[in-house]
Amino acid sequence: MASPEGYSRLQIALHWAVAGLMGLNFVSSDAMKAAWWAVEKGRDAFGNVAMVHVASGILILVLALLRLAVRLGRGAPAASAGTSPMMALAARSMHAALYGAMILIPLAGLVAWFGGVRAMGEVHETLFAVTLGLVGLHVLAAAVHQWVLRDGLLLRMWRAR
Repeated sequence: MASPEGYSRLQIALHWAVAGLMGLNFVSSDAMKAAWWAVEKGRDAFGNVAMVHVASGILILVLALLRLAVRLGRGAPAASAGTSPMMALAARSMHAALYGAMILIPLAGLVAWFGGVRAMGEVHETLFAVTLGLVGLHVLAAAVHQWVLRDGLLLRMWRAR
């Protein structure tokens, strides 16, 4: 399959929707932790913020699966001209890790919360911490492409083609 020139409107919308939801889950994680510990002590402390955390986590999972289906069906743009094989491998690896995280983090959270599996809660938190690093590297790579390499790569996630 030939690589498309850029990302579609749907791919761009899904990218930014998941990014926003991940940010929302980050700011609501303390409330979710508090709800978890309250339930462990036999109290019902599942408030609105914890509900937002669970609902947005489920939505991240659904949107990530949709993103993956669209990516497999439509494809993704090829690496920028002049990209070294090592940089292309790093980009593919980063995207695979991010897709894995978008799927595994919500699954671990669901198993932890609804299955009552404490170890999965630890997996959930650890994966999210690792993912924060991955997202940081992803943003840094986009910035390098935009302001150091000046290859226009960042525009692919802003303008549909």
